[in-house]
Amino acid sequence: MSSLLALCLLPALGLAHPWSSFAKHEARTNAPRAAAATIHLCGDSTMAKGGGGSGTEGWGQYLQYSFNSAGFVVSNSAIGGRSARSFTREGRFDAVAEKVQEGDWVVVEFGHNDGGSLTPTDNGRTDCFGAGAETCQTTYNGVQETVLTYPAYYKKAAQQFLDKGAKVILSAPTPNNICETGTCSWGPSRFDYYAWLAAAELGGTAAGVYHVPHGEYAAQVMTNLGADTVNANYPNDHTHTGPYMANVMAGSFVLGLRCGTSALGQAVINSTESLESSSYGPCISHNSTVPV
Repeated sequence: MSSLLALCLLPALGLAHPWSSFAKHEARTNAPRAAAATIHLCGDSTMAKGGGGSGTEGWGQYLQYSFNSAGFVVSNSAIGGRSARSFTREGRFDAVAEKVQEGDWVVVEFGHNDGGSLTPTDNGRTDCFGAGAETCQTTYNGVQETVLTYPAYYKKAAQQFLDKGAKVILSAPTPNNICETGTCSWGPSRFDYYAWLAAAELGGTAAGVYHVPHGEYAAQVMTNLGADTVNANYPNDHTHTGPYMANVMAGSFVLGLRCGTSALGQAVINSTESLESSSYGPCISHNSTVPV
């Protein structure tokens, strides 16, 4: 079933259309650039076009609806099965950096494929465990590799984009389905902390680096929607979302932006009030007080 057909069938399934909470827009008050800025997305299947396949979709495909296309155009470079490490090794951050222009924004969000162990077999995705400059030595596909930590990969990528004149959002990953057991329950993972840490260590907002606690906002909206709705929209497993839930994940990211302090958040055409009054819930209290 196509994503468009799935969205058209939502009323028949008794689900509110995910764009309905976005009906009221705020006019942008800042003058438009001569050309639209690009919002570049770097991530895994939870963000990517086509998600994890088999009727799933990534949330990055819905981000454009929250921005005036005359001012911002979303370019989704996320690809399934990647971690911060493999995205780096495959040159995908480099490829995005080649396209970045001054005034652009880059959103980086990984975590689903970054855990695990380097031994006894390295899958090419696992990061070195740790929050700092720790390194691990491994052999992957017959090639010796020095593996960095998740925050180190985040910071390395972000610095590439900062050097090109872009601003960067280092986002925490979306959680897996927190309602899979029939009760919605969530707690932060180490990657939620690592994403914030990388943003803070790069200098935070003063350096043009921001953080969205996407996992926390995603968990908030899933809890508000309830287990029945959430479970119905994870069609194949507990990681990959159907179109409806992918758009919900996009909305939770947008709320995190809107509640934060970045100029990109101020450019969102959904008002904070319209988001907070929907299933997305309120701004998280620390969202405007830490480097976000």
